[in-house]
Amino acid sequence: MTNERTPPLTGVTVLEIGAFMAAPFAALQLADLGAKVIKVEHSTGGDPVRQTGPFLGTESSPFVRINRNKRSVALDLKSPDARSAFLRLVERADVLVENLRPGAMRRLGLGYQDLREINPRLVYASGSGWGQDGPLANLPGLDIMAQARSGLMSITGHPGGPPAKVGVPICDLVCGLYLALAVTAALRERDRSGTGQHIDVSLFEAGVSFAVWEAGKYFATGEVGGPMGSAHQSNAPYQAVHSSDGYVTIGATTPRNWQAFCGALGLTRLLADPRYADAFSRLENRAELIKSIETVTSTMSTAEIIERLNKAGVPCAPIADYGEVFTDEHLAARGFFWDAPHPTLGSVRQLGSPMRMSETPVQRAGAGPVLGADTREVLLAAGCSAAEIDHLVAAGAALADDVGGATTTSSATTTTTRR
Repeated sequence: MTNERTPPLTGVTVLEIGAFMAAPFAALQLADLGAKVIKVEHSTGGDPVRQTGPFLGTESSPFVRINRNKRSVALDLKSPDARSAFLRLVERADVLVENLRPGAMRRLGLGYQDLREINPRLVYASGSGWGQDGPLANLPGLDIMAQARSGLMSITGHPGGPPAKVGVPICDLVCGLYLALAVTAALRERDRSGTGQHIDVSLFEAGVSFAVWEAGKYFATGEVGGPMGSAHQSNAPYQAVHSSDGYVTIGATTPRNWQAFCGALGLTRLLADPRYADAFSRLENRAELIKSIETVTSTMSTAEIIERLNKAGVPCAPIADYGEVFTDEHLAARGFFWDAPHPTLGSVRQLGSPMRMSETPVQRAGAGPVLGADTREVLLAAGCSAAEIDHLVAAGAALADDVGGATTTSSATTTTTRR
């Protein structure tokens, strides 16, 4: 059944001045929720992700996924004429999301204080490596530096092994999520006060915010955690264990699950062992516990372990690679993956939004746009004349890709499937 209600942020206009990950990922969340996101890119080259492979024809495969449901306006904001055109967009916008180095927007005359004079209702969200102020503010900061300084790399990997980062750019991504969350909160506040505000989210602090177990330990005992492989900081057994054909993850941390786990795998002898009498004891004796568990699990296939534990109601899962994830039948049954239209590539498979809303579904419109695909249409709607736009294009201060075709979301059908 198709739900024809509009997404929750329909009517909200977002300007994105973003590169790589944090701001584009934040704007992606807002676009999925129905906001009209206008991605303002440099007229030469655009977002650097456009040059990141693999490529589908001349288009970046990562770009057309990270930037779905957006429009592309290509302007050189160092050009006075292009900046004037951009300010017309600001007059009509609700939100601006940017992740340039702190001070860069201000040097362009586009800082928060500058733009609030033009549009006091503007919610201005800044993502950066280290924040807009403080001793580190002016340093370049990428995801791996934030993972390093935030402590994440100190607890990732195996004891005695080399430093390892989380496999995805987690600080970039969660910074984007915090930006999107803060934007929605600021819009709610604007409903009450009538004015916008400045939002400052850093990769560094986003990474530190994950340290819920580590903070609980350090501020209580002064103990500093270290890498533990797949094991949990405070519970056991809760980790990956050997099977005969690989590994399987298990989580038997409650009294009920611990008893069911031992019964399902023929380990009932462990129930009478005083070393494993309660959760704290099992944690203190984790090394011996895991050895005992693996004497059994290493003789069984992953599929057999999963079948037994699922039947007993014990949390468990195989370790899937992304080839398996992207063809997972559970995700397929829930309609998680979907195909977005693109003017030159046809259909482009997309990761779905995890946000499932029964009454106001997320938007599923176009794949990431061709550079400058919407420059002309968006600037005309903002009040620029055709002659002004032609002048910008002729001067190299704007790019209008009329050949590639606009990839606007205005005419796209937004649907969701009830299951």
